[in-house]
Amino acid sequence: MKELIEAIAKALVDNPDHVQVRAIEGEQVIVFELRVHPSDLGKVIGRQGRTAESIRTILGAAGMKLRKRVTLEILE
Repeated sequence: MKELIEAIAKALVDNPDHVQVRAIEGEQVIVFELRVHPSDLGKVIGRQGRTAESIRTILGAAGMKLRKRVTLEILE
């Protein structure tokens, strides 16, 4: 799932080499921290957060298969 987030983020940003994804896994929850270049932050979040919400929806569907709740945090 980490690779999925990286692939989506790299397709959206101008600086794909600055994309970093870190997974923090608990018993029932997986938290993914996404870091991008500060100039690309708006591209990942999108207008009114629509792009970020779409990525979270995809992760939620993938998490159902693993029977875990998946959270995405976009960090500066």
